[in-house]
Amino acid sequence: MSNGKKYLRFSISDRVEHWVQMISFATLGITGMSQKFSESPLSIWFIGLIGGIEIIRIIHRIASIGLMLGTVYHIGTAGYKYYVKRSRIAMIPSIKDVKAALGTFLYNLNLKKNKPQQGRYTFDEKFEYWAFVWGTIIMGFTGFILWNPISTAKFLPGIVIPAAKAAHSGEALLAVLAIVIWHFYNVHFKHFNKAMFTGHLNEHEMLEEHPLELADIKAGIAEIPQDPKLIAKRKKIFFPIYTVVAAIMLVGVYFFISGEKTAIATIPPSEDVVIYVPLTPTPLPTLVPTATPPPDAGKSWDSGIEALLIDRCGTCHAATILGGLDLSTYEGILKGGSSGPAIIPGDVEGSILIQKQSEGNHPGQLNETELELIKTWVADGAIKE
Repeated sequence: MSNGKKYLRFSISDRVEHWVQMISFATLGITGMSQKFSESPLSIWFIGLIGGIEIIRIIHRIASIGLMLGTVYHIGTAGYKYYVKRSRIAMIPSIKDVKAALGTFLYNLNLKKNKPQQGRYTFDEKFEYWAFVWGTIIMGFTGFILWNPISTAKFLPGIVIPAAKAAHSGEALLAVLAIVIWHFYNVHFKHFNKAMFTGHLNEHEMLEEHPLELADIKAGIAEIPQDPKLIAKRKKIFFPIYTVVAAIMLVGVYFFISGEKTAIATIPPSEDVVIYVPLTPTPLPTLVPTATPPPDAGKSWDSGIEALLIDRCGTCHAATILGGLDLSTYEGILKGGSSGPAIIPGDVEGSILIQKQSEGNHPGQLNETELELIKTWVADGAIKE
């Protein structure tokens, strides 16, 4: 059979969209996995090669912006195809896809003589597409929480933040494995599909992978003829609506990435920090009477400071959830996060933890007595035992 005749499978717009999403996804996968498995030798080497964990995080966020912009563009191209051009909606799964999946399974086991014939999109291509859609939704939602934890904590319980981290990380691993194992095998190893490079498949490839679509093309029924006047009319409706929808989505993307800077911003030096003190301070609640603490309570990390910080700050700053800052261990509080050490032994005013708590209204806010306890501990050298 001659392979000379070519059939258009993907337009230039389709291919540009695919490569933008592919580059964004690959960048997200590489930078995300290097953070998830940050203690592995390969991740340590890669993070050092790139220039440090903060550079990795910045690249990760830039790639996520590319993914979001690609999604906005995809909604427009899909809407144009299916509303304006009235192309067949071939990506919706149906009972035929279930039968094709079962038939392919039996064929691969030599329990069925012929491989099922499929149309423009095979059952596995539909599975990949909708898995990508679902994954993008999950990653976008959890990514917003991790990018904007303080805003999230104003409306949702604090436990949502570590839950989002777990979901974001788990879904990312699943997506990477699906692409490496499933997509690469089907598209690049089992049979090298050049459609995303050239835009076309030859007749033999069409007959092998999409015989029903090839039959429709030869019969002249692959595309339903449309009246140019109706197309022009639908364009006048579609473009204004999509412009508004795209503008709303782009505004959403802007607030997504600019709402907070907690993950990558550095707190300015203490002398430049302006602490807001209201004219009439909000009165503190009356403390519940407790047993008289022992004389050395709170004088060292082990005698009370550790328990206090875990109770107040552990939701967001245990196991380095936010800004790389772990306040659940003595080593973690001295090491600090992306903004430097949380406390400086002997230097109360220069300790970022005390600066942030002195501002008030911080998630996990210490009361006046607790803050004074921390100040005294730092002033005395922040001893451990």
